[in-house]
Amino acid sequence: MAESKSKYERSGEKFSGYNKPKRTPNHPSKSHAVLAKEGDTVKLIRFGQQGVKGSPKKSGESESYANRRKSFKARHAKNIAKGKMSAAYWADKKLWAGPGGSKKSPPKSQKHVKKGK
Repeated sequence: MAESKSKYERSGEKFSGYNKPKRTPNHPSKSHAVLAKEGDTVKLIRFGQQGVKGSPKKSGESESYANRRKSFKARHAKNIAKGKMSAAYWADKKLWAGPGGSKKSPPKSQKHVKKGK
């Protein structure tokens, strides 16, 4: 038999790695889960209301969708700023940022610097 791609298991939920969100269609209330890791701390975080879509940025989107996303980000700004260990951070990154996740630049300390050829 082929082995599963899942490397990590927490509370009966299988994950392919740390900080990789996944859909949880069988959970009664939350639509996504992530096994968040920051330093030595590992935490199972569930986020997103089951059956409700976020509002990722789309080309040609209506003004109401843009306002909906803007309001979400403003309302949850403090919790988003807490980082990887908060559900708001993952909801912002996965459900509200559009394809490819957050468009926010990484801190200068994490930016890849190309060396001269």
